[in-house]
Amino acid sequence: MATYNRYAQDDIVISTDRVSTSTWSNNTNNLNVAYTASSEAVFGTPTSSGAFRIDVYNLPTSSTSEEVQYSALYGNRKGSGSLDFTNDTGSFGLGASRDIYSQYRNLVFGTELTDFTFDTTTPNDIFVINVNRSRYKQNLKPGTLNLKLSGSNGEVFLTDDSITKTGSAVITNIGRQFNLVSGSNGVMSGSALGQTVSGSYGLFYPDAGILLFNAAAVSHSVGISVDRDPNSDGKNNQKFYNAISRSGHFILDSEEKITSQYYFTRIKNQEYNYTTNSSFIETDGTLSFSSMNDNPRTYITTIGLYNDNNELVAVAKMSQPLSKDFTKEALIKVKLDY
Repeated sequence: MATYNRYAQDDIVISTDRVSTSTWSNNTNNLNVAYTASSEAVFGTPTSSGAFRIDVYNLPTSSTSEEVQYSALYGNRKGSGSLDFTNDTGSFGLGASRDIYSQYRNLVFGTELTDFTFDTTTPNDIFVINVNRSRYKQNLKPGTLNLKLSGSNGEVFLTDDSITKTGSAVITNIGRQFNLVSGSNGVMSGSALGQTVSGSYGLFYPDAGILLFNAAAVSHSVGISVDRDPNSDGKNNQKFYNAISRSGHFILDSEEKITSQYYFTRIKNQEYNYTTNSSFIETDGTLSFSSMNDNPRTYITTIGLYNDNNELVAVAKMSQPLSKDFTKEALIKVKLDY
């Protein structure tokens, strides 16, 4: 009676696929309604939570199942638009907005000596959407971003340029970098990257879940009154969030690479026609049912995968028992995803 069969080399096939789904909770396609927490969107002091970020939820925070979808932030390399941490000599401009700007350029460039440039323009400030890490599997999916921002000057539809410039991603410390542009579904409107008088709209880092906006371009196009005064409680991240939520249009997918390993399990007619199950064999070793003396029959319900030490490492269950006797052979495909 066969116990173990070793797979031949050509019995094992490896396949890789990319699977995508909506970034937002419950597979919501468009995050057209979002909420903030009044306890978090607090301003008034240099270290107030709202001075650093606004967390955005899919449901009211009074709910028992609300989840953070993303955070809205404002950074300024001079520290303008936020209150200084102290009034000591030499501390002017050392506030939340400067911390945010420094944090993101450290992430992208690995240094605080390089500033963000959008096309040919290097502004002092940025807006950031940082997608919560629990919202996506491996990375955000380029070409699926569709975001509308609305303000006093009107609205703008933004996407990344991954389809327009296929294969042209810049590789940074946090993975691929694409441009944020006016357009939809990864296709840029027009041919010029600098779509505003203040340069391009921003940068997209799908592997890190970051959308980084040129605050000058966004505020000019949409009409956001950005406070760039020194030592000022500007509430700029709140203004940016208002431009997002007012439009009610934010579509973005995530994706992951799934590697599948297929084991083609071949069972020949002479194999696995007997079992050690106690219902099959009597204590004296004879078959429990005389009708099986000439034609024993078993039912395959499980495939066990073992390593070279005969240790069980994976189990595959059949959807229904498969009848097996000396007149039958079987080919069972076992699939492992990881």
